[in-house]
Amino acid sequence: MRLALILIGGILFGAGLAISGMTDPTKVIGFLDFLGAWDPALAFVMGGALATFGLGLFILKKTGLRIAHTDLPDTSSEPISKRMLIGSAIFGIGWGLGGFCPGPALANVTTLHPAVMIFLPIMMLGMWAATKKSTP
Repeated sequence: MRLALILIGGILFGAGLAISGMTDPTKVIGFLDFLGAWDPALAFVMGGALATFGLGLFILKKTGLRIAHTDLPDTSSEPISKRMLIGSAIFGIGWGLGGFCPGPALANVTTLHPAVMIFLPIMMLGMWAATKKSTP
C-alpha cells in the first residue's frame, strides 16, 4: 500500500510539472529573472503546491489520520543548522544557474537534452556527498 501511494504521488507530481510547463528550464530561469523578462508562472505553481500541502497537513493533524500506517514526523525540535543553510544555498544556486531541480531533471531524462545529461550526474554526486558525514 505504501509503495502504491508513493507511486501515485510521484505520477501526480510529474504530471503537475509537465502540465504547468515547469520541466522547461527556461520557465524557471524566467521566474528568477526579476530585472528582465520576469515570468510569474512558477509562483502560481508553488502557491498551488503550498496550498495543497497545507490543506492536507491541516486535515491530517485535525483528524489524526495516518497514511500507510505512518505517523507525521515531529519537527518541533528541528534546529536550523549550518549544514542545512549551506545545502539550501547550493541547491538554490544550482537551480538558478541550470534551471533544473531534481523533479524536473528526472522528468526531462527521456529528452536526452545535453543540459540534463550534465546536470543529473552532478546532482547524484551532490546527493552522495550530502550523505557523507563531515569529519572534524
